[in-house]
Amino acid sequence: MHKINNLLDNLEAQVANYSILNQAVSEGNVGWHIVHSCLVIDSVCGAVIKSDPTRFIKKFSFKAFLVLLVNSFPRGKAKAPSFTMPSEELSPASVLQSIQASRKSIEALSKAGKNQYFTHPIFGDLNTADTFKFLAVHTNHHLKIIKDILK
Repeated sequence: MHKINNLLDNLEAQVANYSILNQAVSEGNVGWHIVHSCLVIDSVCGAVIKSDPTRFIKKFSFKAFLVLLVNSFPRGKAKAPSFTMPSEELSPASVLQSIQASRKSIEALSKAGKNQYFTHPIFGDLNTADTFKFLAVHTNHHLKIIKDILK
């Protein structure tokens, strides 16, 4: 939990740059990447919290193993689901509101049972511990993109 909160602090530090866009790096501006990261956190945490731990199926996924091991996603290989795409006009206040909502989601996730889970379309079922790792890798992925946008 500590790592994801640090990553949220890093996202918050970029709010002032929310409108900066570098289309050579990404079609989304800094604010889009921040809010997208927050929407992923919120939706994944919500799914874990609502899950039935008796239905968790631990199945080895080489792709999940590799991503969680190297703490990195390849760029441009996956399409974000529509519900994780910012749909409103962004402002510093709305971006900060997204970050605050994600902090609450992470706090709720920290109280989930160890075999509560969400089903990732590529990685399969990820329990609470693996969910924290996944969210850290995903958020860090977008922080790297933000860093490249700002170069």
